[in-house]
Amino acid sequence: MLKLYNTLTRKKEIFKPLKYDLVRIYTCGPTVYQYAHIGNLRTYIFEDLLKRVLLYNKYKVKHVMNITDVGHLTSDADTGEDKLEVAKKRERRTAWEIAEFYTKAFKEDIKKLDILLPNIWCKATDYIKEQINLIKLLEKKGFTYKTEDGIYFDTSKLRDYGKLARLKKEKLKSGIRIDIKDKKHATDFALWKFSPKDKKRDMEWNSPWGIGFPGWHIECSAMSMKYLGRTFDIHCGGIDHIPIHHTNEIAQSEAATGKKFVNYWLHGEFLVLKDIKMAKSGENFITLNTLIEKSYDPLAYRYLCLTAHYKSPLDFSYESLDSAKSALNRLKNKILELKNKKDNWHNDNALTYEKRFLEYINDDLNVPRALALLWELLDDNNLTMQDKYKLAIKFDKMLGLNLGQAKKEKIPKEIIKLAEEREKSRKLKKWDVSDKLRQEIKHKGYLIEDADSGYIIKKI
Repeated sequence: MLKLYNTLTRKKEIFKPLKYDLVRIYTCGPTVYQYAHIGNLRTYIFEDLLKRVLLYNKYKVKHVMNITDVGHLTSDADTGEDKLEVAKKRERRTAWEIAEFYTKAFKEDIKKLDILLPNIWCKATDYIKEQINLIKLLEKKGFTYKTEDGIYFDTSKLRDYGKLARLKKEKLKSGIRIDIKDKKHATDFALWKFSPKDKKRDMEWNSPWGIGFPGWHIECSAMSMKYLGRTFDIHCGGIDHIPIHHTNEIAQSEAATGKKFVNYWLHGEFLVLKDIKMAKSGENFITLNTLIEKSYDPLAYRYLCLTAHYKSPLDFSYESLDSAKSALNRLKNKILELKNKKDNWHNDNALTYEKRFLEYINDDLNVPRALALLWELLDDNNLTMQDKYKLAIKFDKMLGLNLGQAKKEKIPKEIIKLAEEREKSRKLKKWDVSDKLRQEIKHKGYLIEDADSGYIIKKI
């Protein structure tokens, strides 16, 4: 029985899909003006785990993810420039070129992390018509008003606005949460923004209200409802989306349809570096390529993310990543040792492990306990080697560490040469030189172990 923590109700609930065996999920994708940082990628790993758990439970999954290539301003207060326009100035390319480049980069990142692809990708610029139609429906129902710079949603018209974030509108003072300007209320948000009168944007469209572009929030409502229906099962994102983006999605969607928008809201916690939230504007901006350039396997980062529950902050350091890298390599080595072993008997204890694994992952995606269980079964001498291997590969369908593709590491010639030099130093009892070479080998990502027959080299 799968249980998930629902941000909307603030409690863990038994998951019941709207349709018997089909789960419809929408996940907020990237704003493609810059590379995704590893904090962003933690959220996508959590969403991938959710999807894998659902599949492990024999559900069919219809997954939609957006690509925000227009409308996301530098401030969530509906002020500042469009992030694509900012990137355009920074890189001296068109906004369209910027979007295409970083969309491709994002898709490469998630492939390297073994994240399952969505069934449907939705680029905001491909669904302008749907967004305009949704705004027109809101206008018809009396939820909009016009200002100097755009069409806004009037949050005072919606009785339960802010229910996801537990916002208390009466306590929000104008000009504190946002720059109110000519909005009627501090919580009102843009549905359509007018293009500046003194310049032409790369991305702008005609609309019933004037030339401009959609707000950030409207795209997710229009695209999710197009493919998943007016009410669907699960909506995911980072916790930073709760107070504004997801709150506003709910408001405009339920105002338009008169129906509940989403049944279960799931949010992943931040990855933190030196107690500072990951951000694309700070010095703590680390991409997946940053890790690759430092010789880390992207799946080592995925392993690190598996060690913490998605609702708990995860402290990132290169020391913790080194530990994850080492653990993943040990795990792969164990799998390789078991891969070609054959036993003529079967132990019923294997069924106990399967039951416990399902119990852990179904308890609001308790992946850290599931990962610990994998290590436990690999060390269990009461299990056959064949059972260990089969269970590990089965569990990995959920963990996504590609254990079934583990191969014996080919030791580089450079490392072998250093090891030979060290062996010569040992025979000559030049211990200082020997220790120095051992450290050099370790620095390059390999461990050398002395044996009666000489030495053994292992990848850390």
